[in-house]
Amino acid sequence: MIKFIRFFDLHRGEDKKETVLQSVVNNISFRGANAWILACAIVIASIGLNVNSTAVIIGAMLISPLMGPIVGAGFALGTFDFPLLKQSIKNLLIATAISLVVSFLYFTLSPFKEAQSELLARISPNIYDVLIAFFGGLVGVIAITRVDKGNPIPGVAIATALMPPLCTAGYGLAMGNISYFAGALYLYIINCVFICLATFAIVKYLRYPKAHYVDKQREKRITQTITIITLVLVIPSFYFAYIMLQQRKYTNKVELFIQQELTEKGYTVIYERLVQNRSPKILELAFLAKKFSNQEIEILSQAMKSLGIENTKLVIRQDSLDVRTSILDEINQRNISVNEKDLTIRALNNKLAKYELDNHQFQSDLSILFPDIEDYSIGVQSRYVQTDSISKHIAFIYAPKETLTEEQINKLKQWVHNQFPRDSIDFIQR
Repeated sequence: MIKFIRFFDLHRGEDKKETVLQSVVNNISFRGANAWILACAIVIASIGLNVNSTAVIIGAMLISPLMGPIVGAGFALGTFDFPLLKQSIKNLLIATAISLVVSFLYFTLSPFKEAQSELLARISPNIYDVLIAFFGGLVGVIAITRVDKGNPIPGVAIATALMPPLCTAGYGLAMGNISYFAGALYLYIINCVFICLATFAIVKYLRYPKAHYVDKQREKRITQTITIITLVLVIPSFYFAYIMLQQRKYTNKVELFIQQELTEKGYTVIYERLVQNRSPKILELAFLAKKFSNQEIEILSQAMKSLGIENTKLVIRQDSLDVRTSILDEINQRNISVNEKDLTIRALNNKLAKYELDNHQFQSDLSILFPDIEDYSIGVQSRYVQTDSISKHIAFIYAPKETLTEEQINKLKQWVHNQFPRDSIDFIQR
């Protein structure tokens, strides 16, 4: 048992406490180079959020010096060094103000105002963010107290993610969106406080000497204050986690409904939109070919309720113009960038889809109905009737084992025409 405890002993490999404390104090200040590095990191992170680039955001987190005053505050609480605590909080407030101002200016001047997924991920913190901040903070302070610092520090900077919430808060200010600002600032405060608490816990465990004597009564008040702050931050995060869990359950039920009641029955869904921020919720669907009657829509609505999808209105877009308009609106809302190449590919796919058929089934039927045909090819060709006139035809080229009678040829033409009733077909015998 003693050997097992020694296996997790943090005192092994620990750096001198004086050296660690001096390093912590040196990283607190946000004047000169640190202020410039922070401002540049905020611009980089804001660009990453603006263009939805995870790699750019990670780069900004790696160069950010924001961890310094937070770790300093944790060491100050653990050693009851109140001047250091005051200095750490002051510098953290300066860093926060610089970050908000720089991100506010960036998003005010940026021509791209849409909230991307990377940005939206920072406006609804929950208990998982609390756990990430706390355990990330533990890793960070453990690494700081080692003789061999190792490589956990960059990972801690990425995991705890102090930069993106600040930039998102700046975006909320620039757009006048108070909910975005409040949600992002709440996440930033969670990260700061729980990194600080993790630092405080390790400092206490490693028994760093007290900088000032504190009587038992005052130490008790400090502990009570820390507990109250922790509860104030943790309780809302549980609520947000519950909301997220309910939304995920609801989304899974909707996907199950679409799979069981529509996709598995052969209906091709070409458009799907789920609106959850209203009552009742709305599920909008459009299909490739199927037209639903009012009775069928009512049956589907009852099927939704049987799967536990309550307070949801099913809307099926059946007018082609209406569907097209809805899809274009959805594309505009999501800011999907479509270049000329994408449009060309899409147009060609649409043309090919017109003549798409089950080749295996076509070949199987042909071999049964017309066993004398040895091989064939089929495709779409352009017929140049005049110099300024082009028409599209399907060319069916076949090679019979023996010469077909006129009756057999007529039957073949009739059968192929039935496969493509709306198209002109050219029959060519090799």
